[in-house]
Amino acid sequence: MKHRCKQLLAGMFLALVAIAAPATAQTIKIATLAPDGSAWMKELRAASAEIKAGTQGRVDVKYYPGGVMGNDAVVLRKMRLGQLQGGVLTSSELAAVYPDAPIYSLPFLFQNWDQVRKARAVADPMLAKGFEAKGLHMLGATGVGFAYVMSTKPVHSRAEIVKSKLWIPQNDTIAESTFRLGGVSPIPLPLGDVFTSLQTGLVDTVANTPSGAVALQWHGKLRYMLDLPLSYVVGYMVLDQKAWTKLSPADQAIVGKAFTAAATRMDANIKHDDEAALAAMEKQGLKVISMDAAESARWREIGAKVTHQMETDKSISPELLAAVRRAAAGGGAR
Repeated sequence: MKHRCKQLLAGMFLALVAIAAPATAQTIKIATLAPDGSAWMKELRAASAEIKAGTQGRVDVKYYPGGVMGNDAVVLRKMRLGQLQGGVLTSSELAAVYPDAPIYSLPFLFQNWDQVRKARAVADPMLAKGFEAKGLHMLGATGVGFAYVMSTKPVHSRAEIVKSKLWIPQNDTIAESTFRLGGVSPIPLPLGDVFTSLQTGLVDTVANTPSGAVALQWHGKLRYMLDLPLSYVVGYMVLDQKAWTKLSPADQAIVGKAFTAAATRMDANIKHDDEAALAAMEKQGLKVISMDAAESARWREIGAKVTHQMETDKSISPELLAAVRRAAAGGGAR
C-alpha cells in the first residue's frame, strides 16, 4: 500500500513539474550593426525582456550587436542558412531582397519630420506586406534621421565635393546614382569598415545622420557638415518568415507588440537624439556649412532625376512611391 502511495505521489509530482515547466524555449538570434550600449540596443533589449516575460520563457531573443556577425549582406546569408533568425538591417542591403525597402531614402523625398510621419503611417504597412512576399516578417521599422554630408575636409564648393573620397553604403544604388550624376566618384564599403577607413584616409567624406555618426564613433574625425538633408534613413527589424511561423499565434502577438513598441519609442526619440548629437559635435569643433542656393538647387534637381528614373524603370514601385508622396503632402492613402 505504501509503495502504491509513493507511486501516486511521484506521478503527481512529475505531472505538476510538467505543467509548471515551460516548453523548450525558442531562441531567436538577431544581429545588428548597432553598438552595444547605444540607444537602439537599449530599446531592443527592453523588447527582449518584455517578450521573455510575456511568453513565460517560451521565446528568448538573443542579440549580436556591433557587427560581430558581419555586415548586412553576411547577416542575410546567415538568415537564409538558419544560423540567424533575424537582423536589424539597412534599407540599402535589404534592397537586394526587397527592392522597395529603400523607398524612404530617395534623395530629397521629404522636407521635414512631419512629412516623414505622415508618409510612414501609410507606407509602413505596405512595406510589411512587401517583405512578407519576399519571405521576411517585418517586426518594425525605425527612423534613423536625415542624412547629411560630413567630412574631415572643407566641402564649401562643388569642386571640393567632387574631389572628396566619399563613402556610400555597399549596394546602395540610390546613393551611387545620385553622387555619380553629381560628378562624384563614391567609394562603396560595408558600414563596419567606415571607422577604420576614416582613420586611414581611404575615405574623408560620409553621408550619415548626426546620431549615427556619434553612435558609430565617426564624429571624432568629422569636422564639416553641409546643411542639406539628403535623405531620410530607416532601419528595419526583420525575421525570416520560417522562424516567425514557428511561433504560436499567441507568442507572435507578444513578440510583435514588443518590437512595435520598441520601434515607436526609438522613432519618438530620434529627432531629439539627432539634435543632441549635432550639438555635441559642434562643441567638439564641427562646422556646419550652408550650401550655396544654386548648388543646393542643382543637387535637388539631380535627386529628382534619380527618383524619376527609378520610377520609370520600376526599380522602385510607382504605386508605393505615389502613396508616399500623397501622404507626405497631406493627402493620405487611396
